[in-house]
Order: sequence, then structure tokens, then C-alpha cells
Amino acid sequence: MDSVADNLARAAKVKLMIFDVDGVLTDGSLHFGPDGEMMKTFNVYDGLGIKLLQESGVQTAIISARRSAITARRAQDLGITHVHQGGHDKLTPFRELLALTGLTEEQCGYIGDDVIDAPILKRVGFAVSVPGGRPEAQGLAHHVTQAGGGRGAVREICEFLLRAQDNYARVMAPFLE
Repeated sequence: MDSVADNLARAAKVKLMIFDVDGVLTDGSLHFGPDGEMMKTFNVYDGLGIKLLQESGVQTAIISARRSAITARRAQDLGITHVHQGGHDKLTPFRELLALTGLTEEQCGYIGDDVIDAPILKRVGFAVSVPGGRPEAQGLAHHVTQAGGGRGAVREICEFLLRAQDNYARVMAPFLE
């Protein structure tokens, strides 16, 4: 992990923040209903953090190995237009995002928790993991959140980015005035 000053400098350059889902936007648990339907629990604090980050001008995206209608619905609710689901190869959709947005790897942040996230964590300008993440992911991260996946980690990193880019006070002002 890097120093706080180094992480603030990295976060200041982020123009696209990419989120893994299971273990990051959720706690990694999968619940199955009586008819076999899969259910996931998302944190409302994380959702507002993403909306505030978007308000500041940072684009958001999801790259998830698991295909889920619930994830698509959550992304739609949050206004996340760049969503890729299904497939263990996360590097290809990452490269497609770069081509689509015209951004560089250094201008991207990524938060992931498992070895499947390693190819992106190794490349982005600001790599983040969560406390419950696998050692391989944490070892590649510039920053590990204090809050766990599905427990406010995304909100924490969104606020970190907002502060690093001097946008925190502006996006919070409508709520705090």
C-alpha cells in the first residue's frame, strides 16, 4: 500500500471509477430464494456515494464476472451506463472501456477483492481493495478501505476520490446548507 499522500495524488487523476460487484458492492454472499432465484444485498450508503461521484464528473462502471439481473437493475438505478457482466476475463472489458472513453489506465480507478481482479488492479492508476479481500488483490492495491465490501467500502472510496479532487464540499453542499 502507498502513503496517504501518494493515494490522494493517484485519486486526484481518476476520471473513471470501476467497481467489482460480489465482495465489493455486496458482502460477497449469495442468497437463493425457494425458486432458485439469486438475491444480493446492496448498501444504500454505497449507492449515494456513487451518485455523488457521478455528480462531481467522475464516470462510473461495473465489471463483474457473475451475470446477474439484480446487478443490472442496481446499475440502472444508480445511472451506471458502463456495465459488463459475465466472464472471468475482466481485462478485455477494461480495455474496451478505455477505448470507449478515450481515457488512459492512469485515469482509472478500480476496486476489487479477488485474484480475478488482479489484471485490472495491476494496470489502473488507483487500485483499491477491501479488508476481506484475498491477499493477492490486497497486495496489488494502492489502498485498502477500512469498511468492508457491501458495508460502506464503496462510499468510503467515493468520498476519498471527492476529497482528492476537491469536490467533496461542492457535492455535499446541497445537503448540508
